[in-house]
Amino acid sequence: MSRNRFVPPQHGAWAMLLLPWLAGVLTAGFRRPHLPLLVAWLAAYLFSYYFLQAVKTRRLARVRAQLLLYGPVAAVPGALVLLVRPQLLWYGPAFAALFAVNVAYARRRDERALVNDLASVAQSCLMVFVCATVAGRPLVEAVPVFAAVTAYFTGTVLYVKTMIRERDSAGYYRASVLFHLAALGAAWWVGVPVLVVFALLLARAALLPGRRLTPKQVGLIEIAATVLLLVVVPVTV
Repeated sequence: MSRNRFVPPQHGAWAMLLLPWLAGVLTAGFRRPHLPLLVAWLAAYLFSYYFLQAVKTRRLARVRAQLLLYGPVAAVPGALVLLVRPQLLWYGPAFAALFAVNVAYARRRDERALVNDLASVAQSCLMVFVCATVAGRPLVEAVPVFAAVTAYFTGTVLYVKTMIRERDSAGYYRASVLFHLAALGAAWWVGVPVLVVFALLLARAALLPGRRLTPKQVGLIEIAATVLLLVVVPVTV
C-alpha cells in the first residue's frame, strides 16, 4: 500500500482541520467523545478529498480503495459520537450545503476558486461549535472562538493567494489588506492578545507580498501563525 496514494498532498488542510477542533476543545473543555469526533473529522476530510477527486476526474475506480478505507473509519466513530450527542445532527444541513459547493467546483475543475476556498473554511470552523455541543456548552460561548478562527483562515486564504497564485493581482492584495484591517478592528471584541495576533497577521499581509517567498516559507509562516492563535484564543475568551 503506497502512502502517497492515501495521504493527500494538501499540507495546509491539516491546520484547517486541527485548529478549530483544538480551539473548540480547549475553550469548551475536553470530553471523551471529543476523541472519536477527531478521528471521524480527520477521516471524513480524507474521504471527502478522494470523493471530490472522483467527481473532478469522473474516475471513481482510481480512488475506490481510499473511499472504502476512509468511509468506515469516519462512519464508526462518527456514529458513536452521535449516540452520545444526537443534537449534532442539526449541523448536518450546514455541512451538506457547504460540501455541495465543493462538489460543484470540483465538477467544474475549479477547486482554487475563492468561493470554494471560503466554503471549506466555513466547514472547518463549524467544528468550534460542534466541539462546544459535544461538551454541552452554550453555543454563545463559542462565538468569539468561531469568529477569531474564521477571520484567521479567511484572511489566510486571501493572503496566500497574494503570495502564490495571485501574486501579481493588485485586487487580491487590496482585498487581503482590507480584510485584515477589518479583522483587526473586530479583534477588539475578542481581547487584547487576539488583537496583537491580528496586528501581526495584518503586517504579514501588507508587507510580505512581492517578496517572492517560496511556498515552503509561506507555509512555515502560517504554521507559526496558527500556533500563535491557538495559544492566545483559549486564554482570551
